Amino acid sequence: MQSTRSRRKVAPAAADGGDSGDKLEQLLLSSAICNGEDLGPFVRKVFASGRPETLLHHLRHFARSKESEIEEVCKSHYQDFILAVDDLRSLLSDVDSLKSSLSDSNSRLQSVGSPLLSSLDSFVEAQNVSKNVNSALQSVILCIKLTELCSRANLHLSNGSFYMALKCLDSIENEFQDKTPSSTLKRMLERKIPEIRSHIERKISKDFGDWLVDIRVVSRNLGQLAIGQASAARQREEDLRIKQRQAEEQSRLSLRGCVYALEEDDDDGGLGGDENDGYINGNNGFFGFDLTPLYRAYHIHQTLGLEDRFKQYYFENRKLQLTSDFQVSSMTPFLESHQTFFAQIAGFFIIEDRILRTGGGLVSKMEVENLWETAVSKMCSVLEDQFSRMQTANHLLLIKDYVSLLGVTLRRYGYPVDALLNVLSKHRDKYHELLLSDCRKQIAEALAADKFEQMLMKKEYEYSMNVLSFQLQASDIVPAFPYVAPFSSTVPDCCRIVRSFIEDSVSFMSFGGQLDFYDVVKKYLDRLLGEVLDGALLKLISSSVHGVSQAMQVAANMAVLERACDFFFRHAAQLSGIPLRMVERGRKQFPLSKARDAAEDMLSGMLKRKVDGFMTLIENVNWMTDEASQGGNEYVNEVIIYLETLVSTAQQILPPQVLKRVLQDVLSHISEKIVGALFGDSVKRFNVNAIMGIDVDIRLLESFADNLSPVFSEGDPNQLKNALAESRQLVNLLLSNHPENFLNPVIREKSYNALDYRKVVTISEKLRDSSDRLFGTFGSRGAKQNPKKKSLDALIKRLKDVS
Repeated sequence: MQSTRSRRKVAPAAADGGDSGDKLEQLLLSSAICNGEDLGPFVRKVFASGRPETLLHHLRHFARSKESEIEEVCKSHYQDFILAVDDLRSLLSDVDSLKSSLSDSNSRLQSVGSPLLSSLDSFVEAQNVSKNVNSALQSVILCIKLTELCSRANLHLSNGSFYMALKCLDSIENEFQDKTPSSTLKRMLERKIPEIRSHIERKISKDFGDWLVDIRVVSRNLGQLAIGQASAARQREEDLRIKQRQAEEQSRLSLRGCVYALEEDDDDGGLGGDENDGYINGNNGFFGFDLTPLYRAYHIHQTLGLEDRFKQYYFENRKLQLTSDFQVSSMTPFLESHQTFFAQIAGFFIIEDRILRTGGGLVSKMEVENLWETAVSKMCSVLEDQFSRMQTANHLLLIKDYVSLLGVTLRRYGYPVDALLNVLSKHRDKYHELLLSDCRKQIAEALAADKFEQMLMKKEYEYSMNVLSFQLQASDIVPAFPYVAPFSSTVPDCCRIVRSFIEDSVSFMSFGGQLDFYDVVKKYLDRLLGEVLDGALLKLISSSVHGVSQAMQVAANMAVLERACDFFFRHAAQLSGIPLRMVERGRKQFPLSKARDAAEDMLSGMLKRKVDGFMTLIENVNWMTDEASQGGNEYVNEVIIYLETLVSTAQQILPPQVLKRVLQDVLSHISEKIVGALFGDSVKRFNVNAIMGIDVDIRLLESFADNLSPVFSEGDPNQLKNALAESRQLVNLLLSNHPENFLNPVIREKSYNALDYRKVVTISEKLRDSSDRLFGTFGSRGAKQNPKKKSLDALIKRLKDVS
């Protein structure tokens, strides 16, 4: 290697010193061979230049140079080679002596071991015979065990015990198949074992397929049963709430000193939770429902090593079944098929929940959740579509109730149902609009059928149904029968419509996920009363009421409906679970105030027109009479007779406060008529005697108001008299000895606040008298002027100046 390195170092120097190209090429080739480099470039180069013999020449030259080096090496190691040959020769003689010694020893051993070898051969032969016999016995025993195992496997197959048959096959494969001495048996096992496994798989798959078919019917029945139990539980809760409300109402009315409400135990076991394990897993459960075929098929496939395939097969088939359950028939109205539709889905997920918890991993929680999300999405889509088509509130309510029961049922199994409840809440406005439309038609029909006659009740149950059920009674004392109510038949009819609206509204809002829904119910109840009922009553008043008796009946109905409205809001609060004290605090004005005011205005208007007919007799009054009338003028007597007749009739129908308002309006109108007669152009002048007659007329009217004290509560008669304030104050002013006091603001506010000073001026100017004792207007020029007349003239002058 040292020489090689030295050559590599001097090669460039030699190349640099020489001027021959062949010598340089030879040196490069020698250097590449010494360094172990690739000679491919040299070969390609010479063939490319067409001079391969030059390369051969260089290679031969290199080989000759190396042969000389080899000779030098051999010469340096020749002495060592000679010494080694001498050592080998001395060793050869030792080997020959050893060989002869071994030959002698072998001869002696052969002579001694021959008898032993013959004995050994006999022993080996006997031993082989024994081994063959033992092997034969073991083979026979093995074949007997194998035969017994095969027979047991056949017995299990014939009995349908596939798991035990598979365990036998596993034992045969693991313990006997490879050890079977019989090739015939071995071939039979190799052929039959796969066939038996395939047979078991087909058989168990068929049973599982039958179970898949049967489970759809079972799911529907199971869903209907579960939802039915939820409905029964809800009904029990509602009955208990009704009893509690009745107890609260009785306590509020103080019908008895102490009222007790008993809570009922819910002893009806549901389908949720662990209480229904027997139902789900029992072989003889309701409807023959049994999961054994499913679990058996799953177990067999686990034994066959096909667990994952069976899981996938089960999930895909159940998913297909669920997809099939989503189909809504276009041939059957959804109202008729919705219970079957939702019950099928409910039963499906009740079963899936049980399989998830007891199936040993057959389905995963994620898979069930995915199926549920798909189902919720589809159910929401179906509900949106069906609700958008419905135009009947009752149909929408029926479906909503069943969906809410579905939500209650499946929530017990841990399924989230908020999306379904959100769909129901989303259609809350549409439902109430449909409900309002239905009520509008019903109210219109009820009002159209009203005959404006007081309702006759012959039996106590009629009184309870038409009065007590709506708390329309003015007293807790049950009247004698037959009983003539102050209202007509339209009142209980409308009350029934409104109560039905409240119950339907509460029913829709209940169990929808929103706990405090009274405000929503109240909002729509306000619309029903304030828009629908009030509007229908206004239309009735403006178009169908003819005559005082009908107007009086409508006004009486409005007074009763005012009490009914209090009941409506209390009833809505009770059904919504809201304390009544909150309703009392939040109560607003009477929602039917427009119709009530219109009815009273119509009654007052009719009475005013009647009174106007009598008031025309005021034209017969002698305004320049010499004597004051002591018994009242003709017109006032006619008016009082009519009013007394009216009051005697109205007391049987109208509540006191309504009658008071109507009479107040009528008396005020009479007062205006009297003042209007004095103010009008028909009366050119009048004297004090005529005013004293008018004073008598007003006193008669005031006496009429005083006689109504038993009808009204304390203070009401004075209010009726106040309706005559304008005419009374005018007469007092004209008969006063100091009429100029009218100019005093304090006295005017206290005694003449109802008078218009313009009317006072006009009417005062008409006052005339021929007696100097009174006003002295027509007295002699030189006579002393009457102070009263002087005061009146000053008043007229001052009032004219003000105007």
